[in-house]
Amino acid sequence: MNTKNVSAVIAPASPHFVGDGFRVHNFIPGNPQLHMQRMDPFIMLDYNSKYTFPAAPEPRGVGVHPHRGFETVTIAYKGRVEHHDSAGGGGVIGEGDVQWMTAASGVLHKEHHEKEWAKTGGEFQMVQLWVNLPAKDKMSVPKYQAIENAQMLRVDADRNGYIELIAGDYKGQKGPASTFTPIHMMNAKLGKGGRASFEFPPNYTTLALVIEGDILVNQADKVAADHLALFDNKGSAFTIEATEEAVVLILSGLPIAEPIFAHGPFVMNNRDEIVQAFEDYNNGKFGYLED
Repeated sequence: MNTKNVSAVIAPASPHFVGDGFRVHNFIPGNPQLHMQRMDPFIMLDYNSKYTFPAAPEPRGVGVHPHRGFETVTIAYKGRVEHHDSAGGGGVIGEGDVQWMTAASGVLHKEHHEKEWAKTGGEFQMVQLWVNLPAKDKMSVPKYQAIENAQMLRVDADRNGYIELIAGDYKGQKGPASTFTPIHMMNAKLGKGGRASFEFPPNYTTLALVIEGDILVNQADKVAADHLALFDNKGSAFTIEATEEAVVLILSGLPIAEPIFAHGPFVMNNRDEIVQAFEDYNNGKFGYLED
């Protein structure tokens, strides 16, 4: 077997709040080993590990802000989030659902705890990922994909579990999300002793984030809950085994291999494009969204 080995196991950084509704550990690009160029096409990963929010009369979250040049993907494990954007996208995602927003040429958006959920509060656990777009698609028309858990295919794991497919393919089955570049995104849900095998092209950027439980990768590397395993960009096949009941987010994508110039909410290819993004935003070209 042409094994894809773990190059590093990354512990979560100290959490910080994004707005007042998301308590996150930043893995990409916060960790020096996980800078944007190394993790291309995955340019940001915030993980809201399990956290209990108390009841609130008004939903917590993040107010209106702009994006251009990439996509935001929010995966809900616990809790409910409501999304609205200036391109008309929006909706509520609950446990197991995914919202995939293509900011592309530019949108304003906001995210808050869903109103009824906020009234009672509870356990909240989410991943937000930024996926880069190639230069030819950065100024394309924004779009929004609401992917309900029921739309995701479930493929049997090798033993005691299944793979929940969001994007890309697994063992000949294809996920519901459409992507601009080749991206595989899936949750491995394994019972104790469960085992799953994966195979991705050697040059793909590949990582595994342990959402629940503990796992062994390739029967050698232990990765605990809330930790991230980064794989080498060589070799193709690896296995994970759950030492206790586990949920693992698996990501693998073809690097776009273009210059990355990021500033705040904009990710483009050079400084001039960033200046233009701020100019367009200030001139109201991202549309309107009520706060």
